[in-house]
Amino acid sequence: MEFDFLSPVDNEIIEYVSSLSTQNMGSKVAFHTDKDFPDLDKIKIAIIGVPENRGDKKAYQEVNLDFIRKEFYSLFPGNWQSSIADLGDILPGNSLDDTFFALKRVASKLLKKGIVPIVIGGSQDLIYPLYRAYDDLEQMVNLVSIDSRFDFGKQDGSISADSYMSKIIIDEPNNLFNYCNIGYQTYFNSQEEIDLIEKLYFDAYRLGEISSNISLAEPVLRDADLVNIDLTTIKTSDSGNFTNFTPNGFNGKEICSLARYAGISDKVSCFGIFNHDNTKQESVLIAQIIWYFIEGFNFRSNEYPFGSKEMYSKYIVPLEEEELVFYKSNKTERWWIEIPFFSVAHNKLKKNTLLPCSHEEYLVACNQEIPERWWKAQRKNVL
Repeated sequence: MEFDFLSPVDNEIIEYVSSLSTQNMGSKVAFHTDKDFPDLDKIKIAIIGVPENRGDKKAYQEVNLDFIRKEFYSLFPGNWQSSIADLGDILPGNSLDDTFFALKRVASKLLKKGIVPIVIGGSQDLIYPLYRAYDDLEQMVNLVSIDSRFDFGKQDGSISADSYMSKIIIDEPNNLFNYCNIGYQTYFNSQEEIDLIEKLYFDAYRLGEISSNISLAEPVLRDADLVNIDLTTIKTSDSGNFTNFTPNGFNGKEICSLARYAGISDKVSCFGIFNHDNTKQESVLIAQIIWYFIEGFNFRSNEYPFGSKEMYSKYIVPLEEEELVFYKSNKTERWWIEIPFFSVAHNKLKKNTLLPCSHEEYLVACNQEIPERWWKAQRKNVL
């Protein structure tokens, strides 16, 4: 029933793929066609197009995803084992709410089957139905946006590409545990919005911080459930988007590295790319972003949730008023910090006692300082 919302991949794309070498990506993907629908029991990753941009008041043309598909399917895959399907598009409904309803139903069904959706939009307000798709899973959600703006917008009850976060925060049921912005640019965000991030104990990293040390993003993305990229956070010289000119932003290498971090995270279960400008130039970069996410997915270490403690080294750091416990994976050398829970109010969070962190945060603790990540998570638990 849910998959009735999906329209098949255009025949022109199918014909284009058939003209490529059997070594290209296109020959490794199962397609939703007029005559066939992929067997989802054999699929790990599902690509979905959502050419809906009515939530973006600045949009002036319909979204066309054909360029992206052609670029992606002409690439060559790595040594991958995970099966991929292109399920086609969720076409715009009679209203924006109709599109949201269809996307939520499709994404929820895929999540329940353990399939990771890669959603290509369309305007960024499509994050809202993807967030709501987790409602039926009865879990709290960690949302990470790679974006130059926080997208809180005006709190007037409506939703748009620049205000979807307000609706996520306000609407019930509130399943948002943490929101993190990677790459915000201060001059695009009011001081009120920046203060709100602090007040809600959310996380935000400026563009310069991540560009100087991109590994700062790895623990954040390792703890995410839903990750999305606003393509306008990439500088125009690398994206080819001259409609929304952006002199500063991530470069192509940085955005692909972030996509790979998201893919390699054992926890990330949905990945979205939004605000496409419909240009061939930008489509080349989007195809490579998708490629790097899938590359990361195929190198997941399956360390979440934690397995045998014999696979980890435990480090206890005594502070004046606290005792911090760290774990280091013997397999990947990645770090986690233990978060004690003093409240039983959040029953859904009982098992989430380990928070990804960096080696640097362990060193901070060794210098008798409490890592900010630990402190914010602690505050969320006792409120």
